[in-house]
Amino acid sequence: MDVGMMMVFASYGWDDCSDQRVWDEEIRLARLAADLGFDCLWSAEHHFNDYSFVPDNLQLMSYLTAACPNIDLGTAAVIIPWHDPLRVAEQAAVLDLLSKGRLRLGLGRGLARREFAAFRMSMDESRERFDEAAPMIVKALKTGFIEGDGKFYKQPRIEIRPRPQYSFDGRIYAVASSEDSVVSAAKLGAHMVMFADRPWEMRLPIIERGRELHRQFHDTPPPHVMLTEFCICGHDLAACEEEALQYQGKFVESNFYHYEFLGEHFKTVKGYDAYQQKAEIARKGGLEGAVAGFMRAASSGTPDKILRGLEERRKLLGDFELNVAFRFGGTPYEVSERGLKLFAKEVLPVLKAQASAEVKAAAE
Repeated sequence: MDVGMMMVFASYGWDDCSDQRVWDEEIRLARLAADLGFDCLWSAEHHFNDYSFVPDNLQLMSYLTAACPNIDLGTAAVIIPWHDPLRVAEQAAVLDLLSKGRLRLGLGRGLARREFAAFRMSMDESRERFDEAAPMIVKALKTGFIEGDGKFYKQPRIEIRPRPQYSFDGRIYAVASSEDSVVSAAKLGAHMVMFADRPWEMRLPIIERGRELHRQFHDTPPPHVMLTEFCICGHDLAACEEEALQYQGKFVESNFYHYEFLGEHFKTVKGYDAYQQKAEIARKGGLEGAVAGFMRAASSGTPDKILRGLEERRKLLGDFELNVAFRFGGTPYEVSERGLKLFAKEVLPVLKAQASAEVKAAAE
């Protein structure tokens, strides 16, 4: 199994935590993950708030490509409507050149009304902008040229320099939490990226739909979906459960606040029907219900409990890539570092051994 570490860069849940400290500690964890055998370092793009603040994750990964030379770098995701597609293609080409083909380019369309407002942009346009710009970017990284003549992006044909040096086949990812996003990801031939925010059995139909669409569009086996989750790991099961309730619960609270899931605006925003359904569930179950659903999806506890949970998830969903965050919702650095080290020592080798055994069996 391919296993990455998700970098959140959040100060929500801490008292008097400086932005400098958040970034310093997250990068310390990244260096540890690179040394301990993880496959990729991932980061979202978020702006302006304690929920998460990585305004330029491609810039962050340019730093990490030098600081951590033996691990892949991934964006989960670059929010396409907030960028010019030409600039995204150029930045990705530069980073991929510097990292010698280690970039995994993840793309998304955005969800937070407050972020769209700050960029002076309507959420109603996000789906159309993504569906117009994302194929331009992917094609540019494959061919070395970008062009477009759509509603939003009138891009004269121009060559990308430095020219892309490595194939991006298998290295394109797209956030796919709604049905129309699953369609977009399948058209791109991208790995679907999903976050642990509800029980996985609720996700199964849309995951299977994405796989079916990929086969229809490309006539090839679909790439593995990447599941991003938020993990508390330790030797003391009871203590871990208390920590998970506290810190995963705080993360859910920050998620509700940032995305305004208790608000009514998803009813009227074009292309966000799936989030309106989530908002209705949130209003009915409240924060307590959302935390309970989140904790059913995420991993917490001893390494053995986490491994059993991941195996159950694999039986349900099939093979997947995993992306694990250890610092979120006010988790103290020492708890995050403890979880990362223990996961790397006792969970990661088992996942790798299982994957190697399956590859060997398939080849025989």
